[in-house]
Amino acid sequence: MNSIRLRRHEVSLLPESARVIIRPFIPGESHLITSVIGRAMQLPEEEVACELQTVRREFHDRHFDIETILMENFEKVRAHIDAPQRLSRDRQLLIGALFSGEYALESAAIFNPSIVAHPDQGDAPEGGLRFIMSLRATGEGHISSIEFRAGTIAAGGEITLDPISRFVTEPEIIPDPSYERRSFQLKLNEMGVDDRFLDAVMAPLGEHFTRSDLNKSVGAVHQQMQPATHELDHTLDCVQWLADSNYELWFPEKLAISERIIFPVSANESNGIEDARFVRFVDDDGSVTYYATYTAYNGHDILPQLIKTEDFLHFRILTLNGDAVQNKGMALFPRRVGGRYAMLSRQDNENLFIMFSDSPHHWSDPELIMRPSATWEAVKVGNCGSPIETEAGWIVITHGVGPMRTYCIGAVLLDLEDPRKVIGRLPEPLLSPEGNEREGYVPNVVYSCGSLAHRGELILPFALSDQASAIASVSLDDLLAALQANMAPMPCTTD
Repeated sequence: MNSIRLRRHEVSLLPESARVIIRPFIPGESHLITSVIGRAMQLPEEEVACELQTVRREFHDRHFDIETILMENFEKVRAHIDAPQRLSRDRQLLIGALFSGEYALESAAIFNPSIVAHPDQGDAPEGGLRFIMSLRATGEGHISSIEFRAGTIAAGGEITLDPISRFVTEPEIIPDPSYERRSFQLKLNEMGVDDRFLDAVMAPLGEHFTRSDLNKSVGAVHQQMQPATHELDHTLDCVQWLADSNYELWFPEKLAISERIIFPVSANESNGIEDARFVRFVDDDGSVTYYATYTAYNGHDILPQLIKTEDFLHFRILTLNGDAVQNKGMALFPRRVGGRYAMLSRQDNENLFIMFSDSPHHWSDPELIMRPSATWEAVKVGNCGSPIETEAGWIVITHGVGPMRTYCIGAVLLDLEDPRKVIGRLPEPLLSPEGNEREGYVPNVVYSCGSLAHRGELILPFALSDQASAIASVSLDDLLAALQANMAPMPCTTD
């Protein structure tokens, strides 16, 4: 292991409490909403204007367009107001402010990064590479979201990040997203809904349909099949839940990468979007799509989901199908293998698995490829993002958990043609928490969600004890030499 020269770059990302968005701050009980509105309605118009001016003065320079957001939050409580159209715009905005609050996205942590080549290399220096890094930002209530940073790798290996804006903006949620019939119906079948009612909902829908098409069909089925039964209500509730869980987002092109934030939208991710593993996927026809697997968390259960984008402006958030869609740590290979999509996973919270599929949305039949071996990974092993392709094989950056819940980063080498075969494995960690890296929200942890290769170097962003992030790099030749020096058959690699 001494032959591997790991370089820690002078690049760090620390939590910044000043990066805030405005979120609804609405009581759960109707009478509390009406009480607040009542107090706002009693104010004279002059006092309304004065109070609103204070809000503008104190918060205007913290957000791009505060009044649009305040008006959106006013609309959320409009139904509790008699004749809301008679209110002045100032009073509407003040009521919106009373039901709004700032949320500091990364006040607790900014960690678990992944990195991919930027879709626009127009500004890349000669021999260099522009990149986008995703990060898990965590704030009050331990709610996680996805932030982004952009930067440059110079020809000589130096790494710089673009200036980071203090502004952060949520995307527009596209009101009428589209769905693919086959994937939609497969997921509902997995959920065990009643086939009679499901068939009735799906019958008038095409191979691709919109939310408005679905709502029309659901409404018709609900009206035709009265009196409603528990089975009907359950089926229609499941249909609506699935539609809510598959949505589309859009950012204006004028926003810098660091100003874009993906905050939880659907109920199944209400407590966090965790550990996005982005990968630049190149299909057989040369087309490029950026995918990310992530863990949706609702406070009780986790659910692996998929993000799809081509430009980091328009995002599709999708549920995954199949009996292997469970646990954390799914990581997609960057191309098809043997004509099929390939995915790493950890079904049992202990070992590393691989699975293959004809669709990036459906996963089943996982195969065990690696169990914990050395003491530093004796508790469990998992991946640290998508595999990196080399002529010698697929490099998989791994994480292992050992004594005292210490997380270290390792590496294995999978056969290029048959990645079910582990052909090399580092006996010791590639990266272990050292010095200040040991201190944080969860001590003694280094962790990554994705790396990339450029000009003979592996660029490895990593998190420091679930609080901050840094970047390291290592020579691919050195890493491959160490992996190939340990190409003896590995113990416990097959069932």
